[in-house]
Amino acid sequence: MRRGFLYLVAIRDWHSRKVLSWRLSSSMDADFCIEALKEALAKHGVPEIFNTDQGSQFTSGAWIDVLTDAKIKISMPLGDFANHLLVTDGKGAWHDNRMIERLWRSLKYECVYLNAFETGSEMRAGISKWLTYYNSDRPHSTHGILTPDEAYASKTEPVRLAA
Repeated sequence: MRRGFLYLVAIRDWHSRKVLSWRLSSSMDADFCIEALKEALAKHGVPEIFNTDQGSQFTSGAWIDVLTDAKIKISMPLGDFANHLLVTDGKGAWHDNRMIERLWRSLKYECVYLNAFETGSEMRAGISKWLTYYNSDRPHSTHGILTPDEAYASKTEPVRLAA
C-alpha cells in the first residue's frame, strides 16, 4: 500500500489452481494463516498432502498442529524436521513454490499495481474481486479453456498445451 504493508496468504488447490481461501493481515503472525487453512479444510475437505514454504507462520506449532491433527502429510523444502508426517522436497529448489509465486505475480500486476489502495478495507475488496475473477472467469493455461473453478469441479487432468 502507499503507506504500510499488508500480508496475504492463500490456500490453493495444487491441481486446479483454485484459491480455496485467503486472508489479509496487518501483521505477520500465524493466526491469519491458520484461519485461512481451517476455512479451506472446512469448506473443501482434507487433502492427503499439503505443500507449504518455510515461513515462520508455516513452521509454527499451531500451523503444524492443524495439519497433523487432520492427518495431513506436510511437504516443504526443509531438510531435517522433527515431524514424522513431513515429506521433504530436498534443500529448497526454485520450483517448490512456483505456482503460488505465479499467482502473486498475476495478482500484483493485474490488481495491486493498477490500484492505489489507501486502506486495508479497499485492498481487501480489490483482492476479493480479483480472486473471484481469477477463480471463476479467467481460464488457466494448464486446463485449456477451463477456469480454476471449472477444473476444481470437474477434477479433470491438466492439459499440456504446445508452446
